Amino acid sequence: MTIKVGDRIPSATLKRMGEKGPENIGTEELFRGRKVVLFAVPGAFTPTCTEAHLPGYVVNADRIKAKGVDTIACMAVNDVFVMNAWGKSQNAEELLMLADGNADFTRALGLELDASGFGMGTRSQRFALVAEDGVVRHLAVEPNPGLDVSAADKILEVL
Repeated sequence: MTIKVGDRIPSATLKRMGEKGPENIGTEELFRGRKVVLFAVPGAFTPTCTEAHLPGYVVNADRIKAKGVDTIACMAVNDVFVMNAWGKSQNAEELLMLADGNADFTRALGLELDASGFGMGTRSQRFALVAEDGVVRHLAVEPNPGLDVSAADKILEVL
């Protein structure tokens, strides 16, 4: 079942790159007591994700945070090393780059995508959500390939 507005973020463990290497971060830790914008992409270094989706959040990070957002996080079903390298290549220092390597969190959200036809296996649908204290307040899932409803400028409109 797909997560919806009013639902609590499910419990899962993601990975981020810390100063000493890969670290686990639980969704409880990430979302508890905070206003979080989480956006997900089908894959790091893929064209739309690299040319438009991630850069939109990088450019608008200050404006998003000025709306009371504590954390802006980008997630993909990739490993933590790929997410770290992608974030560095895109100057995404203001964003938390999260790896959902086995798609466990993506599946818990009900937002998985079968990209086997592209040789990519299970991936995340392109989406963005706003959560406050672990409760989804806004969810925008792209209905088609491309970028529209989950773009940074659209999320700014709902904050």
